[in-house]
Amino acid sequence: MKRRDTLGAGLGLGLGLAGVTGAAGLAHAQPAAAGDRVLRYAFQIAETGFDPPALSDIYSRIVTSHIFEAFYGYDHLARPPQVVPLVAQAMPEISPDFKLWTVKIRPGIHFADDPAFKGRKRELTAEDFVYTYKRFADPANKSPAWAVVEDAKIIGLDTLHKQALASKKPFDYDTPIEGLRALDRYTVQFKLAESRPRFMEILTASDLLGAQAREVVEFYGDKISAHPVGTGPFRLSTWRRSSEIVLTRNPGYRERLWEAQPAADDAEGQAIAAKLRGRKLPLIDRVEISIVEENQPRWLSFLQGQANFLERLPPEFINVAMPGGQTAPNLVKQGIRGQRVLTTDVVMTYFNMEDPVIGGYTPEKVALRRAISLAVDLEREIRVVRRGMGIPAQSPVIPYTSGYDPKFKSENSEYNPARAKALLDMYGYVDKNGDGWRELPDGSPLVLQSATQPDQQSRQLNELWQKNMTAVGLKIEFKPAKWPENLKGARAGTLQMWGVASSAAGGDGQGILERYYGPSAGQGNLARFKLPAFDALYDKLTQLPDGPEREAVFRDAKRLAVAYVPYKLHCHRYIADMSYSDVIGYRRPAYWNEWWHMVDVEPRSAAKRG
Repeated sequence: MKRRDTLGAGLGLGLGLAGVTGAAGLAHAQPAAAGDRVLRYAFQIAETGFDPPALSDIYSRIVTSHIFEAFYGYDHLARPPQVVPLVAQAMPEISPDFKLWTVKIRPGIHFADDPAFKGRKRELTAEDFVYTYKRFADPANKSPAWAVVEDAKIIGLDTLHKQALASKKPFDYDTPIEGLRALDRYTVQFKLAESRPRFMEILTASDLLGAQAREVVEFYGDKISAHPVGTGPFRLSTWRRSSEIVLTRNPGYRERLWEAQPAADDAEGQAIAAKLRGRKLPLIDRVEISIVEENQPRWLSFLQGQANFLERLPPEFINVAMPGGQTAPNLVKQGIRGQRVLTTDVVMTYFNMEDPVIGGYTPEKVALRRAISLAVDLEREIRVVRRGMGIPAQSPVIPYTSGYDPKFKSENSEYNPARAKALLDMYGYVDKNGDGWRELPDGSPLVLQSATQPDQQSRQLNELWQKNMTAVGLKIEFKPAKWPENLKGARAGTLQMWGVASSAAGGDGQGILERYYGPSAGQGNLARFKLPAFDALYDKLTQLPDGPEREAVFRDAKRLAVAYVPYKLHCHRYIADMSYSDVIGYRRPAYWNEWWHMVDVEPRSAAKRG
C-alpha cells in the first residue's frame, strides 16, 4: 500500500542530484561540541521540506522519519522484517474482516518543546493522529500521498476531501467522521469501507503519518515545512535549503532503550545487539547532513574524514572501494568497512501517457514505446554506467516484497535494435523526408524530449540513450534542470520523459503498482497511465488477503504493466554503504527510513573529524 520515491536523474537513474554544485565537503553552521557523538554524511538529492503531507521525495522523508513517530515501526535488525510498537502500547486489535482497526497509544509521550506550545509540555494524544490523517485529505495541502491514504478507505475521509474541493472553503478539521475517531485520550479507531489486510503498513509510516500537533501547524502556517515538531528522537536544529541540515537529539525524548531481535543465526546482528542493547535512545547527539551534488566530491569528503558515513557508494568507485563486493584492503586499514545489498527498489523511465508524441493506448503508440524499450542497451547500462550495481528489472514489482517473482520474465530487459526497427517500420514510423530521422506516421516530427539533471552519471546515461536511439533512427533531445524543477514539471504533466525510482516502504509489492493506478495519475502515477483493466486488478489486490489467489492477480497486473510500457523498467539496484569503524550498529533498513537513533558514533571520532 506504500511506495517511497526517489525521483529524478536523467533517464532511469533515479538518483537526481541537486544542491551545492561542486561542494567539496560538509559545511557546518554550528560546530559540534567536543565529545558529541555525531553522524556526518551527505544526501545526493536536495530535500524539499519537512511537512509530511507535502512530501514525495525520499530524502526529505528520511529526515521526517526521525522527527515524527507513527504507531509502529520496524525492528532494526530483524530479517525478515518485524513490526514492533513505537508509540502504540501493543499490536492493534483487528476485526476478522480487516475493516476495524483499534490502536492504543502509550500515555506520557510528549512532543519536542516548541514556542507553539507556549512553554507547556504537550502530551501526544489520540486526537493528534486524527488530525494528522485529516491533513492528507485537506486539498490545500495538495498531498502527493493523498492517494495512498484515500485508498485505505477510511470512512468519511474522502467525503471531507470532496466537500472541501466542491465548496472551495477551508477544510473542516472539526467535523467528526465515522472512520477516524479518538475513542478516548489514548485510543484511535479506524473504520474502513473495504477490507484492508495490509493497513498495518499505513500505521508504520513515521515519515508521512507520524503524529503532528495541530497548534504547531497553525502557529507556523505556510512556514510549517521549516518547523517540524514531533515526538521522535531528533529535532531540526539548522536548515539551509539544499545545502545543510542539522538535527540534534530531542532532550525531552521519553525513556526508550535500545532493543532489537536479530535472528539466532545472524552473527553480525547478534554482535551489534550484545554491544548496544539496553542503552538509552538516541545513542548519538547530532546528525549533520550536507547536499553534495556530484559523486566525486561526495566520495572525497568521505575519504578525507569529513563524513563518517557514506550512503550509496557511487558506482564509478565501486571497483576501487569494494572489488568483488569486499572492502578494499587499503580502506580496511583506514578503519573503513562496506556493506553491499540488493536493495528494495526499481529504477524506471516514465513516458507521459498524455503527451501527443509518446503517449496513448493505440497500437502504434504502444509500438513506439516498446521499440524505445527494445533499443535501450540495459546490459551495458548496468555493466558500464552502474558498474554492475544492479540486476535487470523484469517487472515493476520490487525484490523482497509480495508479488515479486524472480522467475517472471518479460520483453522489458531485452536489447534488440533489429526488432525495434521492425516495430517502427511496421507502424509507420519511417524517415519520410530523408533527413535521417524517423517521423510520426502522419509525417510530423518525432522528437523524444527527456528531462535530466546536470550531474556526471546522468550525462553518462544520456550518452548511452543518445547512442541507442540514434541506432534505430529516433531523435532524442535532453533538457537538463535541477531535480526540484523536474519534479515540478513531472507533477504538472509537462515532461515527456524522466527517470524515476521507487523504493519499497513496506513488505507489500502493491505499493509500486500505484505508479500505474489511474486514480493516482499526476501524483505517484507520473506517467498518467489510465487503464480500467489494470485499475480493477489493483483494486482486487487491495482487498485480497495474502495467498495464491493474490499472487495470481499480481501476475496479471505485471503483464499489463509491461505490455503497455508506460515505463521503461531499468533495474533493481545493489547499494553499497560505507562507514568508519567508529560508526557502530549500522544496518541498511529493508524498506523504512529510521535508523539514526539506533547507531552509535564514538565521540573521539566526531571530535577528530569535526
